[in-house]
Amino acid sequence: MTEQVMAAIDGSTFSEGVCDYAAWASLALQAPLTFLHVNDNHPQTAEADLSGNIGLGAREHLLEELSHLDEQRAKVAQEQGRLMLKAARERAIEDGVTEPGTRQRNGTLVETLEELVDEIRLLVIGKRGEGAHQASDHLGSNLERVVRTLHRPILMVSDTYKTPEKVMLAFDGSKTTRKGVEILAKSPLFDGIPVHVVIVGAETGDNRSQLDWALKMLRDAGHVAEGAIRAGEVETTLCGYQAEQGIDLLVMGAYGHSRIRHLLVGSTTTTMLRKANGPVLLLR
Repeated sequence: MTEQVMAAIDGSTFSEGVCDYAAWASLALQAPLTFLHVNDNHPQTAEADLSGNIGLGAREHLLEELSHLDEQRAKVAQEQGRLMLKAARERAIEDGVTEPGTRQRNGTLVETLEELVDEIRLLVIGKRGEGAHQASDHLGSNLERVVRTLHRPILMVSDTYKTPEKVMLAFDGSKTTRKGVEILAKSPLFDGIPVHVVIVGAETGDNRSQLDWALKMLRDAGHVAEGAIRAGEVETTLCGYQAEQGIDLLVMGAYGHSRIRHLLVGSTTTTMLRKANGPVLLLR
């Protein structure tokens, strides 16, 4: 089974960014691209209560009407999804992708991705879905569940595409982030793109040794790599470095046993993900 770049699209403003970043990743990885649209046809609770305390006959009639409306709504959603997939495919072809595929499923996004996990090399998904408030800095609930569930690299993207020219890896020497360095070193995704490795902490011998290891690993693989050790609070320091250096894409290890781990778990999802203006690649 060929692993592919899979891009989840919906009716949100992030779908165009998803299309373009997915096309970029597909071409860089030389991997097939498939666009996925999932129709969540779960009944809406607000509509289920419309029958109220009315007469039995009228109630049965109303329930029949609601059932008919649900069927019509499902058909419309399916057709909308088909048209979105068609538009995404055409956009990817314009971006240079050969024969991108499309898939449409019924159910929930998380369950669908779990079923397709063996086919996924990289998942590309928008920061929020069509049901989220566009002015919010919160992540969409779908993305939160996907990040917690899917053990595959996830590229969370913004609504506007910009070809990555500088990449930053948040590094702390943990097993997860060391694995991240190894993945970056071997992956063609960032060929020709300078990689900045940043440790947030004190200038200690151990931190310097960890940073030197990461830079050597990347440089031996042919990457242009720079490193920095910065003291301060993790989130603020990483955001500051990203702005200072004009970093286009942030790479983080998800669920490492580290200070960075605390940005990715808890009642709210990582502030780094919420506040990111550009794409974030989460490595598992």
